[in-house]
Amino acid sequence: MDELTRLTELCGKLGAAPAQAEAMARQLIKRTDQLSAERGQSREETMAYLLRLLVQGRSGEVPPEFRPPNAPGPG
Repeated sequence: MDELTRLTELCGKLGAAPAQAEAMARQLIKRTDQLSAERGQSREETMAYLLRLLVQGRSGEVPPEFRPPNAPGPG
């Protein structure tokens, strides 16, 4: 199974409709390649980071790097 298929399946399991899941998977791959080049990180590290963001966003969590300054944390 290729990367696009696996990511599409994952996005679908997170609640995206089939067409949306494929679009999300394509964007994840594209952004992984961009960030990996910009940051000098491996694709695996970058993909793991983006997948964590995806799962956190899906569950309603705001990652620390996206909180405004001095915003209260969870709890």
